[in-house]
Amino acid sequence: MEYSKWHHGEMPMSDLGPDPAVVNIDRGTRCNSAFRRALWTGEHLQLTLMCIPVGGEIGLERHEDTDQFLRIESGCALVKMGCAPNELTKQQRADGSFAILVPAGTWHNILNVGSVPLKLYSVYAPPKHPVGTVDLTKRDAEKRE
Repeated sequence: MEYSKWHHGEMPMSDLGPDPAVVNIDRGTRCNSAFRRALWTGEHLQLTLMCIPVGGEIGLERHEDTDQFLRIESGCALVKMGCAPNELTKQQRADGSFAILVPAGTWHNILNVGSVPLKLYSVYAPPKHPVGTVDLTKRDAEKRE
């Protein structure tokens, strides 16, 4: 997909990777309405866009062999991380422009505590989701996983 088309609001219908790509990540993240959308998947890295509804959450999870970088574009979140599901000792509110770094093996959850959908993107290294993943809702994601 050409950058100029996305710049004017069109969302990619399929994963752009592993070909080289230049994207307006801010606009893409803000335009995305899917719970999770794989935007680019390469051999060693994956970029996904997420939209968490008001009162929703990503869900408690742990990626054994995957580091994760998340950046909030808009909305307000409560970030929880720790060494066990019942020991999420690192908790912090975060909003637009905050980054969240999750080392492999760390339990984590991100909850939308704001009054608008939480828009963020996530970079996984190595990739976590199948190429072309589009989960419109959290329930779709849970069924696939």
